[in-house]
Amino acid sequence: MGIRILVAVAAAAVLAGCAQSGQHRQADAQVALPSASPSLDHFTSRALLGDVWQRPDLSPRDRSVVTVAALIARNQTAELPFHLERALDNGVTPAEISEAITHLAFYAGWGNATAAAAIARPIFERRGVRQQDLPGAKVDLLPLDAAAEAQREKRVGEQYGAVSPGVVQATTDVLFRNLWLRPGLAPRDRSLVTVSALVANGQTAQIPVHLNRAMDNGLTRAEASETLTQLAFYSGWPNVFSALPVKDVFAKRGG
Repeated sequence: MGIRILVAVAAAAVLAGCAQSGQHRQADAQVALPSASPSLDHFTSRALLGDVWQRPDLSPRDRSVVTVAALIARNQTAELPFHLERALDNGVTPAEISEAITHLAFYAGWGNATAAAAIARPIFERRGVRQQDLPGAKVDLLPLDAAAEAQREKRVGEQYGAVSPGVVQATTDVLFRNLWLRPGLAPRDRSLVTVSALVANGQTAQIPVHLNRAMDNGLTRAEASETLTQLAFYSGWPNVFSALPVKDVFAKRGG
């Protein structure tokens, strides 16, 4: 029992240090930007915050979802406190942010999600968010589309079952029969988080599958297109241009 307490205390200290470090980096960046790179400061205030964030085809809330997902996926923690605060101001709930962090552990890695949780914690505390306000481990799952899941499971098993049966089994049991059915994020938002993370990290192979899923879940073509515009600024032009072959997804859907 004593060892568990020591481990918990050490983990809490690490999380607090990470959060404090992230806040310091954000403050340093805000102070340094005008003097270190006046042109970047100009583009930030004019092209990004003054133009892109004002474009009408994606709501401010959705832009925050996309941006937070991209920053977490890329472990770019300097701007994350600002964008978590902005996301809350734009209508993303603490529960949705919490669930997005959980989701991104699977699509961007545990370390990136843990770092994001450390940064979110003091923001939630300042805003009076309690642990009971956030999704727990045990929740009533959304209904499963059994036919679609059976098709996915069969396809993935045939392609990769002999390569890594553990991954295939976890994909079924943990991802698609649990994570994707958690109600803390609407299916459309969960898809939006996933597509944003894949684009942000240049993982193009799964983008068409998840973009199709996002549009099945209610994301419009205009919103999908504008998501790419937002991501160009937060994940870089090369990653977004690598994703632009999703035009084939639009074409096949009659867009």
